[in-house]
Parts: sequence; C-alpha cells; structure tokens
Amino acid sequence: MKKSVLLQKICVVCQRPFSWRKKWQRCWNDIKYCSERCRRQRH
Repeated sequence: MKKSVLLQKICVVCQRPFSWRKKWQRCWNDIKYCSERCRRQRH
C-alpha cells in the first residue's frame, strides 16, 4: 500500500493527523490516539 493511499485520522488529544499502521489492522475503528503519550494525556 502506498503512503498516499493510507487512511488517516485526527488524534483527539493533539489534533494532528496520523496514518494507518499494520499493527492497527484489526482495531483501526477503535484507535483514537496517535501515540502512547497522547493516550496518557487524554484528560
């Protein structure tokens, strides 16, 4: 898959776009944060 074709989402904490990763293949619909750091700072 080309990088230009990858799906993108906006992180709910930092409001930056992040792209689909193979490790998120099965749970892409549940992903909300771009990184572990954002997940910890979600409050």
